[in-house]
Amino acid sequence: MNGRRERANAEPVRAPSADVLREAALTYLARCAATAAGVARVLERRIDAWARKADRAGCDPETIQSEAARARDAIEPVVSRLREVGLIDDAAFAEARARSLSRAGRSRRAIAAHLAERGAAESVVRQALEVAGSSELGSAIAFAYKRKIGPFSRRNVAPRTREEVRTMDRKAFAAMARAGFDYGISERALRMDLDEAETLLAEHRRP
Repeated sequence: MNGRRERANAEPVRAPSADVLREAALTYLARCAATAAGVARVLERRIDAWARKADRAGCDPETIQSEAARARDAIEPVVSRLREVGLIDDAAFAEARARSLSRAGRSRRAIAAHLAERGAAESVVRQALEVAGSSELGSAIAFAYKRKIGPFSRRNVAPRTREEVRTMDRKAFAAMARAGFDYGISERALRMDLDEAETLLAEHRRP
């Protein structure tokens, strides 16, 4: 064991270079769009993985620490360059994601939380919600459709007791609340006529 550690210590230990990090970022962006903060997190994880591997190989802890610090210093320039050439655009990412999530039935509150988790700044999130122009009622209808509640429930397929209907209503309102829709929007969506709901849903999903 000591011999292996000594051999490892004698070998040069190099954390991912700026070029390696750039390639890692490009590979990630080829799979999916991301914010600058999101890409930075990916590169941080790449460096952390290297550090764990170097530690398991028995490399000197101080060397690992200094090399990891050097690699982390390269993250900001790499990300900045990718922003300069347009491969990272927080605003475009947030606007596209906001439109997509709204059509999928996510509330504005849920969309804002999602974008914040992806590293979008508050101002970027606010602008994305404004530009997307998503209808909260339309999103609520899309959510109701996915969950088969409100106008899309099967309550009329078979006779139901009043208590069963009340129980269904409570569960539907609770689901809407957990999804981030306020009571007023939830009530409008859940009480809407089926034909009107289907028309609104088609309009909401239109590109």
